[in-house]
Amino acid sequence: MKLKPYVEKLEQSEDYRNFKIKYPDAFMVAGFFVLDLEAGMNVHQIDFYLPKEKKIAAFTLDEGVQIQILDMISKDGELPKKLDLETNIDLDALEGILADEMHNRGISEEIKKIIAVVQNIEGKKIWNLNCVLTGMEILKSHVEDESKTVLKMDKTSVMDVMKHLPSQALVKNPPKREDLEGEMENLEKMEAEIEKEKTELKKELGKNEGLPKSLSSLKSKSRTKAKLKKQFEEEKKEAQEEE
Repeated sequence: MKLKPYVEKLEQSEDYRNFKIKYPDAFMVAGFFVLDLEAGMNVHQIDFYLPKEKKIAAFTLDEGVQIQILDMISKDGELPKKLDLETNIDLDALEGILADEMHNRGISEEIKKIIAVVQNIEGKKIWNLNCVLTGMEILKSHVEDESKTVLKMDKTSVMDVMKHLPSQALVKNPPKREDLEGEMENLEKMEAEIEKEKTELKKELGKNEGLPKSLSSLKSKSRTKAKLKKQFEEEKKEAQEEE
């Protein structure tokens, strides 16, 4: 299913109608999705920008309609661009697009989870994809919506991510494989919010001026960074108690 049906489902809810009455100038800026290919615990979220408040309203659609008002995270002060409903890529097709490019690049791991965000980057719809692979690997990719072209693909290991965590905490609480897999989603969400992704995308789009136009990419925020950090610390504490 593409982005449009999710937005239409949201627009039919009473929560959304009340939201538009309170924030008539709000506009959609991103679609945020977690595709769990193993457990099927998927997340579907639509984000709106509130110009007067300079905040983001995140609507989660999986258990009824739930809304969170979140602070903007932008280092350069750049405002999010309006995202229209029409996308060319179906959510279910993301795995195949990634798998084909992985095969071309000799990447043999399988995809376990996809964290996908679609946004408007300089008039183009770009999908920013962060994936958890088998073998504790992480795959990052940018895909152009209109042409379904992979603009970027990089693979790294979970250990590279762990290097950014306090070394003292790692000594006291050695990470288990199952714990790390659970933390990957949180770490990738935080990374997806960092505005430097937009700078990288702009550079890539400049190198691919011949590609068809109309794309978007990621953002959001089921939780704030502070909440994710708190959750990470709680999970480490629980793991230590179990041992």
